[in-house]
Amino acid sequence: MEDAFWDSDSESSVFDRDRHINYLLMMYQMLPSPYQDQEINRLTLAYFVISGLDVLSALDRIDKDAVINWVLSLQAHPKNGTILENGEFYGFHGSRSSQFQSNDNAAATPNGSHLASTYCALAILKTVGYDLSLVDAKLLLNSMKNLQQPDGCFIPIHIGGEKDLRFVFCAAAICSMLKDWSGMNREKAKEYIRNCQSYDGGFGLIPGSESHGGATYCAVASLKLMEFIEEDLLSKKASCDTINVPLLLDWSLQKQAQDGGYQGRANKPTDTCYAFWVGGVLRILKADKFINERSLREFLFTCQSQYGGFSKFPRWLPDIYHSYYGFCAFSLLKEPGLNSLHVELGLTDIAAMGL
Repeated sequence: MEDAFWDSDSESSVFDRDRHINYLLMMYQMLPSPYQDQEINRLTLAYFVISGLDVLSALDRIDKDAVINWVLSLQAHPKNGTILENGEFYGFHGSRSSQFQSNDNAAATPNGSHLASTYCALAILKTVGYDLSLVDAKLLLNSMKNLQQPDGCFIPIHIGGEKDLRFVFCAAAICSMLKDWSGMNREKAKEYIRNCQSYDGGFGLIPGSESHGGATYCAVASLKLMEFIEEDLLSKKASCDTINVPLLLDWSLQKQAQDGGYQGRANKPTDTCYAFWVGGVLRILKADKFINERSLREFLFTCQSQYGGFSKFPRWLPDIYHSYYGFCAFSLLKEPGLNSLHVELGLTDIAAMGL
């Protein structure tokens, strides 16, 4: 998907909503063969498609009941009722195939659920209007506590797995959507996030690592969801003793490059998705007024595909991931006909409010 190009003469300076809707509907019906190696992440791909249709105000084009039933079928349950077993996490599996793993005798045995898949599952359910009070939140959150590490970070599965800010965000978003913070120690999570802020103001995925646009979004969005960030940090009266906000603002503003797009890291090419990751940080900080919107639009239009969707780089072929964050970026830019975003939750305002 990323090694082919389209004719640059076909670029448009108009947001082609209808073509984008058709692109997502095609992905909703059947994923192209290049996505085969993403089978275990099918739930995440579905999140990009369904939430993307919501951003485009086209959620009426899918069968919501079918979506609900499919997502709920991926929920993990303990063997013995509500008894937690061996520290396992009872969230959602990423796909049907990832619900089971083969043992030494090639027999299928239950596999653990995943924190990121659980975030995507709950996000989809909220988007299609499912009442999350019907989800066994007590079981999910009690088991999710096992994933938080002594330093405050989270691992995504109950055995092994990397740990970084992505999973802190997933945990915070899950608690926020379920309206129950018993699944995590917020103070420990806050301290871990604080330790991930780099000398230049951005955040790395783990303490001491290079600042990154996605990691910075996860840090700031998590703090916002956990209510450690005031509503208007840039006002003279607001303060924040958790992170260095002026340095964070300076780093974020420096990420908009000369071509109008956003970089995820210093000295890296601009990329469609960072228009949301970094632009979303600026929106949460109420500093999006400093975005050069005209230049950003011009960059994004070079990544808008004639087939619908958005690509990572100008004139590459589109993919689901960058398409979704391209739509989100245009929502942040208040494109007519698009639903507004609840930025820190990664959903539309309509979905976040449960309307």
